[in-house]
Amino acid sequence: MLERMIRAARLSPQLYEEVEADTGATSQAMMVVVLVAVATGIGTTGAGGVVGLFSGIVFGLLSWAVWAYVTYTVGTSLFSTPETNASWGELARTTGFAQSPGILRILGFLPAIGPVIYLVASLWQLVAMVIAVRQALDYRSTWRAVAVVIVGFIVLAIFQVVLFALL
Repeated sequence: MLERMIRAARLSPQLYEEVEADTGATSQAMMVVVLVAVATGIGTTGAGGVVGLFSGIVFGLLSWAVWAYVTYTVGTSLFSTPETNASWGELARTTGFAQSPGILRILGFLPAIGPVIYLVASLWQLVAMVIAVRQALDYRSTWRAVAVVIVGFIVLAIFQVVLFALL
């Protein structure tokens, strides 16, 4: 799994094709999401201790599932091409591994440089997400994948705002 995370962070299209096809990699993708949630919780030291860390993991898993569903739905309907052929599981696996650069968020607590590392890791995750979506949805155009990620990001942000408002 660690080797796959490194390849995902290196933005390897072959890795995303590999995990897309490997139905056994769903639990690994979920573990990546959990590890990134823990790293994020540690990196943002005001996360509320154990309760905050636990709720961060639950929130991370829920957000991942929603984003995978939204990218699946948007990518296979609004932005589909004749080559587009995907399932929610394929998007879940690829988008889960796309979170790999987020492990660097663990350094977010460092004075001065921590917020920069956090921002760079977040932007890196978005780039990885574009590659993951492009590969999972069998797009030839990176711009089509960018559009799916942007729409998915907006829907996810609305979901997260609503979820926070309910808590």
